[in-house]
Amino acid sequence: MNSTVVRQKFLKFFANKGHKIIPSASLVPDESVELAGTQRVLFTTAGMHPLVPYLLGKAHPEGQKLTNIQRCLRTDDIDEVGDSVHNTFFEMLGNWSIGDPKSSDGIGKNGYWKEEAISWSYQFLINELKLDARRIYVSVFAGDSDAPFDEESFEIWRKLGVAEKRIFKYGKEENWWGPVGETGPCGPDTEMFYDLDPTSTTPIDPSSNSNRFIEIWNDVFMQYEKKVRSQKSEVRSISESGPNEFEFVPLRQKNVDTGMGLERILTVVQNTKSIYETDLFLPLMKKIEDLSTSYNQKSARIVADHIRSAVFLIFDRVTPSNVERGYILRRLIRRSIRHASILEINEDFLQNLTKTAVKIYEGFYPGLIEHEDLIIKELQTEEQKFKKALASGIREFEKIKGNISGKAAFDLYQNFGFPIELTAELATEKGKSVDVKEFEELLREHQEKSRKASGKTKGGLAVQGETAAKLHTATHLLHQALRDVLGKHVHQTGSHITEERLRFDFSHGEKMTAGQIKKVENIVNKKIKENLSVNKKIMPKQAADKLSAIGLFDEKYGDLVDVYYIGNSPHIENAYSKEFCGGPHAKSTGTLASFVVKKEESAGAGVRRIYATIGK
Repeated sequence: MNSTVVRQKFLKFFANKGHKIIPSASLVPDESVELAGTQRVLFTTAGMHPLVPYLLGKAHPEGQKLTNIQRCLRTDDIDEVGDSVHNTFFEMLGNWSIGDPKSSDGIGKNGYWKEEAISWSYQFLINELKLDARRIYVSVFAGDSDAPFDEESFEIWRKLGVAEKRIFKYGKEENWWGPVGETGPCGPDTEMFYDLDPTSTTPIDPSSNSNRFIEIWNDVFMQYEKKVRSQKSEVRSISESGPNEFEFVPLRQKNVDTGMGLERILTVVQNTKSIYETDLFLPLMKKIEDLSTSYNQKSARIVADHIRSAVFLIFDRVTPSNVERGYILRRLIRRSIRHASILEINEDFLQNLTKTAVKIYEGFYPGLIEHEDLIIKELQTEEQKFKKALASGIREFEKIKGNISGKAAFDLYQNFGFPIELTAELATEKGKSVDVKEFEELLREHQEKSRKASGKTKGGLAVQGETAAKLHTATHLLHQALRDVLGKHVHQTGSHITEERLRFDFSHGEKMTAGQIKKVENIVNKKIKENLSVNKKIMPKQAADKLSAIGLFDEKYGDLVDVYYIGNSPHIENAYSKEFCGGPHAKSTGTLASFVVKKEESAGAGVRRIYATIGK
């Protein structure tokens, strides 16, 4: 049973149970829906992450019962990558019941609770995936001073036929979800494990033997709210409150949030010893083995894992840089290059592996094919840049005597592009330690200076008035013309407008040819000559997305958006250009008179920049 079949079975199973299938969100979270007061995250780390607003009370447009396969990325266990189960990029199969806070039970007539969630999980494992029921173990929340033992879940598992000796009770460390911040929604969960030893007849605690068991599914029951306990004495801030100053009260809205890692469940259904032998990894592992002249299993697994992550990050429009998401991407790429050197892969290898990764996933993520060339160019640029520095950096590392200070590690990063993981690995091999804390402090200072120096403006308008409105309208025409000529991978990454010219930054992996620039110019001038009208429509963001309206990549939009559309048809779907926007615009394209590209240049890895003017 391959990954395609498992995905299809999962979605079909829950669709037949009344769930609406929703698409995977980007690996880049929509920060407009982040919870106030919680830690900002760089990536989508769990299937529930994009649904947080709905789990907190907002009505989902598709209803209460939802299911999907969400792509996720976590790097907190990056040092564990290479063992049998840890990886950075993964897909999470999930189903949800979004509760109804207005109903008496907090669930509502179209939602469901523990009995349905647990029963359906068990049915899918047994009836659809054909797992051996005798090898399924489960855990439930044991209870503590904050919340009682989850007897309801325990009894449901017993009724389903799971022997009591295979039901284990764990505390909050294992069987409790949330809250996301200091306070907020949270609740007990029940986890499912599979015994990888088919010959075993004696049940044991899954937590006592991690090599024998693999966690395959987790059902979370969001039924409490963690709050600061009411006190008559002076109320202190949450950060100053001790553990006894919190209380857990029943939630008005009860949600079910479940997640099953695709890579892990494939390990079970395909009867492999690790995730790296499943059909999502095996083609990459074979390709790496073919390319290497000194094979090392752990290094090969690290390369395979990091390339998958890099491919999907670039697919979701992250580009390598020295800050935030781009920094994480660069670390993954450069760590894979270092491990390729351990494998003695002497040729440039990232293009080969990217093509293999795209082939693995193109059936479920067809957009990868459209972006394949851009992904390859981004990776090749990093590969060529870092390979030159790697050998020199290692020689410099060898010169350091004793343990590695944070300053020395930062110098290796600054001068040779060494991610901290690479320096730590080299140090471990030599029996040395690294002052990671000092390195991170120096890095934060450096990144903050970089942010301030970039002068990035989201709106792009340095001036206001009629000229700015015309130039702003020209950026809309330019954006669409670039997509017409270069491809749908083109997205605006920034702009800046003065009285004299516009500057437009966009995602594209190579220098434009003179012919391409001329073609773009001609398209924009044709639209100016047609004197198309410029209109605005306020509409729900989801409706705008269905119309393929586009906007600035890093801009986070609310539920209602202003869509400016350019065209003479009264119907927005027939417009030439459709963009989310909030700035001033001309009333028609004819007022622009003409359009001339003055310069095209690089604005960073995978980003190009155009300077252009309009007629007076």
